[in-house]
Amino acid sequence: MSVDFLLPSDDPRLVRQERVAAFRQGIHAILPALIATGTWGLVTGVAMVKSGLTESMALAMTLLLYAGSAQLTSLPLIAAGAPLWLVFMAGCVVNLRFLIFGAALHPYFRHLSWPRRLGLGYFTTDMGFVLFMPRFGDAAERGTREQLWFFLGTIVPGWLVWQSSSIIGIYLGGMVPSDWSLDFAAVLALLAITVPLANSKPMLISMLAAGLVAWVGQLLPLRLGLAAAVITGIVAGIVAERYFHKGRA
Repeated sequence: MSVDFLLPSDDPRLVRQERVAAFRQGIHAILPALIATGTWGLVTGVAMVKSGLTESMALAMTLLLYAGSAQLTSLPLIAAGAPLWLVFMAGCVVNLRFLIFGAALHPYFRHLSWPRRLGLGYFTTDMGFVLFMPRFGDAAERGTREQLWFFLGTIVPGWLVWQSSSIIGIYLGGMVPSDWSLDFAAVLALLAITVPLANSKPMLISMLAAGLVAWVGQLLPLRLGLAAAVITGIVAGIVAERYFHKGRA
C-alpha cells in the first residue's frame, strides 16, 4: 500500500512528528526533577563505595538494579554480612510501590510485547509515574502513541542522569570525606521538587498521609514503613480526588 492511501495518522512523517513532540513534552516535564535525581544518584554512588563495595561491584549494582531506595536499603545489610535472602527481601519490600505503579500503567502499555513492557518496567521511576498519571489518568483512550512517547520522555533522561551521577559518585567516593553530610543534601534536593507538586488538595492530602505513615512507621523492620507510606499516599490521593471531583459535579 502506498503512502497516498494511508490515514493521516499513519503517515510516517506525521507519526515521527507526533513521537518527537510527545517525547519533548516528557523531557520538559521531567527537567525540574533532574537536579534531585543527579544529587540522589551521586549520594548513592558514594554510599556504595563507602559501604565496602568495590568499584566494579558498585557499577554493576547501579546498572542492573537501578533503584536508589533499594540500593541504600541493602547497603547496611551487605556491610553487616546479612544473608542474601534478607538483602533481597529488603529490596523487594522497599520497591513494593512499583507493583502499584505497574498495575496503574498496565492499561496504557498492555498492547506492547512483554519484552518492551519489561524494558519500560526497568526504566520506570517514581517521578515518571507522578508526571504521567495526572496528565493521562482520565484519558478516554489508552495505549496511544502520545502516551508511550511522553512516558519515554520522562524516564529516559532520568536514567541517563542517574547513571551518570551515580558512576561519578562511585569513582569519586574514595575522595569524599566521611563527615560530609551528603544525605542531607539529597533530602534538600528531593524537597525542592516534591513541595511544588502539592498544587492541589488531593495531592496535598496524599503527601500528608504518606508523610504521617512514614514517620509513624520508622521503627518497622525492613523499611516497611516506606512501603506502607507509599500505599497510603496513593490510596489517600485517589479517595481525595474522587471526593473533590464528586463535589464539583
